[in-house]
Parts: sequence; structure tokens; C-alpha cells
Amino acid sequence: METNGNSKPLRKKKERVPTKTRKDIERKLEDKLLGKKITKKLIVDTLIESLRELITEAKPFVRLEIRDFGIFEVKSTKPKPKARNLITGEFVYVPGRRKILFRPGRLIKNFLKEPYETDKSE
Repeated sequence: METNGNSKPLRKKKERVPTKTRKDIERKLEDKLLGKKITKKLIVDTLIESLRELITEAKPFVRLEIRDFGIFEVKSTKPKPKARNLITGEFVYVPGRRKILFRPGRLIKNFLKEPYETDKSE
């Protein structure tokens, strides 16, 4: 085991997940909208398509960070060797897979923390 001179073992640094930012989304939109008549529907469709493409480019993981909105992350799940089929009761193997997580940004978190009052006039 390697040490840093003080007889403490060195930790292996965890490899960082590639992060895509607002600039990457802007570049993707710019490439797609070049020379097209711009409408609201085209902008929304292109934005969603660009986000989907950036997320599906995950090899194998990606982090899509949009400041003041939130973070989309592709992460992996662990395989489950002893999952149970609830109907038959038998044990089955469920392989690991990738999933997407969304963590809201500060502005959305603050909005969600505010108390929600329902309208009782109905």
C-alpha cells in the first residue's frame, strides 16, 4: 500500500462524472436551430430533445447541471441477487441498471419549503 510519507495510506481519488452545463445546452440548441424559422413550439421541442440527447450520451454516467434549476444525474443501481417475485414467491436475479436522479436547485427548494395553503372556497 502506498503512503504519503507520514505513513498514512493514500486514497484513490474517485473519478469525476462529466458535467454538462447550461453552455452545453446552448451549444446544442444553436446547432439545431441554425437557419430554421424559430417558433415557440420549435424552441420547446428542441430544448427537450437537446436535454434528452445530453442525458443519453452518458458513458456510463453523466451529470447535467442547470444553475438555479437543478441537477440531472445518471447513476447505477446495484444488482439484486435475491429479489422475490411476489406472485410466485420465487427468488429472481435483477441485474444492475442505470437510473436518472433530479435534485432541485436552490430556488425550487425554497419554493417547495413554503407552506402550501389549499383554497377552501369550493
